[in-house]
Amino acid sequence: MTGALTAAQAMAAAAARLRAAGVDNPARDARVLLAHAARIEAARVTLIAPEELEHDVAERYEQLIALRAIRVPVSHLLGEREFYGRRFKVSSDVLDPRPETETLVEAALAEPFERVLDLGVGSGCILVTLLAERTDACGLGVDLSEAACLQASANAVLHRVEARADIRQSDWFGAVDGQFDLIVSNPPYIALEEMAGLSEEVRGHEPHLALTDGGDGLGAYRHIAAGVAAHLAPKGRLIVEIGPTQAQAVCDVFAQVGFEDLVVVPDLDGRDRVICARLR
Repeated sequence: MTGALTAAQAMAAAAARLRAAGVDNPARDARVLLAHAARIEAARVTLIAPEELEHDVAERYEQLIALRAIRVPVSHLLGEREFYGRRFKVSSDVLDPRPETETLVEAALAEPFERVLDLGVGSGCILVTLLAERTDACGLGVDLSEAACLQASANAVLHRVEARADIRQSDWFGAVDGQFDLIVSNPPYIALEEMAGLSEEVRGHEPHLALTDGGDGLGAYRHIAAGVAAHLAPKGRLIVEIGPTQAQAVCDVFAQVGFEDLVVVPDLDGRDRVICARLR
């Protein structure tokens, strides 16, 4: 790619390169990354299509396409990802916010809450969204990763909920005190044997700590079940994201420690995605 190419020509060449590299949706990625290189909104790319790319834009675009061709996620190249109508800063230190996790947010917002605990806060997308949507609520987010805690804190500031968001480094309930009327978690639920089947974008660029428990994919739910009773207020709710084949197994884990009213909520694709539960 050189400055002699028009934006349209550069996009076409980039899309062909990404397609050859096995990237899904190469035309979309080529367009989004050109907008980022040109520092314009993606909707304006059509307007600059006939124009020759300036040299600095062409250089930035070349670097972005080269990285995308080796499967660096688009969100990491942009430094952000949209979630529930807001943009969240992301990096290789945290799990990318995903549309299916919005199912958990919707379930949480279906009833009032005042104090929320997010176990494995990651980017902060769940906790920050819940606090942004419920301006009278406060929350605690914990994560074993210090880098994730820093990212969550930055996103809390970005969306102006930092005064109501306490972010702590913690191994599950280790640094948690008090009780909460809502506890949420999108824990690592991919079994170790399933990791090889993930896309290179996920397997090679997202933190394995946030993806897998290194075992059968149910270890996180067992940790949550073992400690949640001490921190869930009477009539409080526990809401967790699950893998699409785990509903019965996770329900069994929670039922064994006294949870009832176990409800499985599907995502927009109809796959089991969230479990809502209450203690007896």
